[in-house]
Amino acid sequence: MSHHIVEFKDVCFRYPDGTEALHNLSFRIIHGESVGIIGANGSGKSTLLLHMNGYLMPTGGTVNIGDLHLTRKTRREIRKKVGIVFQNPDDQLFMPTVYDDVAFGPQNLGMDEEDVQKRVRAALDLVNCYDLINKPPHHLSNGQKSAVAIAAVMAMEPDILAMDEPAANLDPKSRRLLINLLKTFEHSKIIASHDLDLIFDVCKRCIIIREGTVAADGPSQDILTNKILLEENNLELPLSLQRR
Repeated sequence: MSHHIVEFKDVCFRYPDGTEALHNLSFRIIHGESVGIIGANGSGKSTLLLHMNGYLMPTGGTVNIGDLHLTRKTRREIRKKVGIVFQNPDDQLFMPTVYDDVAFGPQNLGMDEEDVQKRVRAALDLVNCYDLINKPPHHLSNGQKSAVAIAAVMAMEPDILAMDEPAANLDPKSRRLLINLLKTFEHSKIIASHDLDLIFDVCKRCIIIREGTVAADGPSQDILTNKILLEENNLELPLSLQRR
């Protein structure tokens, strides 16, 4: 299952204004791992995710997805392997109807319409939103938009799922449905979030990012129960642990 591997080696990234967002960042994620990426605001979490399929390209170091080294030439192939769900679903939903948004990826893979329809139905059923299929995305609630954005990525049947603050716009019921959905996704998943309870619930491994590099990497059970380590990185214990 080498095609499911994500590896960053000494990755650096500097924005055009000179801000260094990633600095010698290294980690390796293997097939089937569920990994939470946590850190304070501005630590580099979102920038890291955007390197996973070439929305951003490193200014130093290397990113490898499976056997592919990320370059401008390999981005298209890598995007078939890595699905990214953005923090703001409005960044992903741009077509006239929900069907069109979820169908967009499979259609661009050159699939025939019958297979596209099957993919759309399966993806919307997965997030319990098939009844929204003919609605314009801009008429949806924030929670519905988030669910449809997830469906649009899942319709591509990615090997690796990467999500940026997936529960940010969800009510408690929708959040629980998302957690249950993520637990059923068998391939590699990487979730960047401030919702440490979600990370604790879904991810067996946790990486803390501080100032664009890895500050800690280990089992979520160890990292998310370490009050001192979390406070050193401007984080707090998950709420479920604070009540104990």
